[in-house]
Amino acid sequence: MRRFAAILANKKGRGSTEVRRRYDGLIASLARHRGSCGSLTAAFDHFGKVTRSYRPGLFHCYDVAGLPRTNNELEQFFGSYRYHERRCSGRKVACPGTVVRGSVRLVAAATTRSRSIGAGDLVPSEVSRWRDLRGRLECRQAIRTLGRRFRHDPVAYLKSLEDSLINRILPP
Repeated sequence: MRRFAAILANKKGRGSTEVRRRYDGLIASLARHRGSCGSLTAAFDHFGKVTRSYRPGLFHCYDVAGLPRTNNELEQFFGSYRYHERRCSGRKVACPGTVVRGSVRLVAAATTRSRSIGAGDLVPSEVSRWRDLRGRLECRQAIRTLGRRFRHDPVAYLKSLEDSLINRILPP
C-alpha cells in the first residue's frame, strides 16, 4: 500500500499519464501475485474494487493546478466556504443564497483564493453565456420566492393560482 501512496504522492511532479501508467502497472502486478497473498487476498480484492470505482477521477489533479487531490481537501475547501459565509452573515446555518447562487459563489470563492481580482476580471468575456447564467439564477430565485409565498400564506397563494386559472379558462 505504501507503493501506491508513493505513486499518488507524485514527489517527482510527473503528469497524469505517467502517474496513471505507474499506478496501473502496480495494480496489474498485484493481480498477478494475488494468489500468493494468503489471508490478505480479500483485502486486495476490495482495494482493487475501490480503485476501479475511483479511477475515473483519480488522476485529474495531476493535470489541473490547484485542484484538491483528495475528498478531505475538497471537504476542507467547502467547509471553509461555509465557515466564512456564516461568519459574514452572522447566521448559525448555511446561507439560503448558497442554494440559489452557489454555482457562482463557490467559483468566485475559489478564484479569489488563488489570486486577486481586478475590475477587468469582472467584465464578462462572452455576454451571451453571462446572460444565460443570469437567467438561470433569476429562475431559481423566482422558484424560491414562490415557495416562500406558499409557506407564508398557503390559502392566499392557492386562491391566487385558482383565480389566474379561472381567468385564463373563462372568457372575459
